[in-house]
Amino acid sequence: MAATVGFVGLGRMGRPMALNLLSAGFSVLVLSRSRPPVEALVAAGAEEAASLADMAARADAVCTCLPDVATSEAVYLGTEGLAAHARAGQVLIEHSTIAPSLAVRIGDAAVQRGAGYLDAPVSGGVERAESGTLTIMAGGEAQHFEAARPVLDAMGASLNLVGLVGQGSVVKLTNQLLVGIHTMAACEAFLFGTSAGADGQQLLDVLATSWGASGMLTRNGPMLLSGDYGSLAPVRLLAKDLGLVEDAAADLGVPLPLVQRTRALFDEGMAHGLSESDISSLITLLASQVAAD
Repeated sequence: MAATVGFVGLGRMGRPMALNLLSAGFSVLVLSRSRPPVEALVAAGAEEAASLADMAARADAVCTCLPDVATSEAVYLGTEGLAAHARAGQVLIEHSTIAPSLAVRIGDAAVQRGAGYLDAPVSGGVERAESGTLTIMAGGEAQHFEAARPVLDAMGASLNLVGLVGQGSVVKLTNQLLVGIHTMAACEAFLFGTSAGADGQQLLDVLATSWGASGMLTRNGPMLLSGDYGSLAPVRLLAKDLGLVEDAAADLGVPLPLVQRTRALFDEGMAHGLSESDISSLITLLASQVAAD
């Protein structure tokens, strides 16, 4: 479908995703608030668009990967946003984690211009963004998903059409619910086991083949063991996503007590200076409470 793809938002995830589009042979137009990634993409062969309107006028498909709901709303629904300049036959692809209700509003605005829209958030972290093996969960019309498939295939290994517009965001928030709860469970379990005398590595090895195994235990385990947490998945970003889960659940009248407690722990971690630290670092919050007791 698309010979030219626009990409807005070149952060932790967006930059490697855009690079993979270049590697797949697409002509890529880029925009981002930060200059260094734009310059890096241009050096790799991309072109910087003059504006969102310029990008919409020239790209066959436009992908976005943005940091928060407010930015997504402005980029798509602002007076000079993508929806206002979308064209018939074009597909707008939102990879950000946003509220399902916002996805529906953007989709409606795109339809009014004759364009397609997919809310297509991703999962897999920076490592899989770099390797082009992300899981992509898309909501939208089948025809738009198929039209966008070559673009999505350049960035993901598991491409899933999960329903109409808004359902991609529902599935992503469901994933984030589990990521948050399972991360805290992994931290709590590792702290309990090692505090009681278990060898950390052996504990992880045994749990990996037991009912207590989880993707987040596997993902976080090496960092829990080494104490080197880094910043690949910052606490603040998952806290934001858990807030979206809580908001959506409130609208539905669905009680989520574990999410509420998990969100409170994430907020407490941020208050203790862990906002930019990887989610695995939340074990230090629990450990500090043990020490205080």
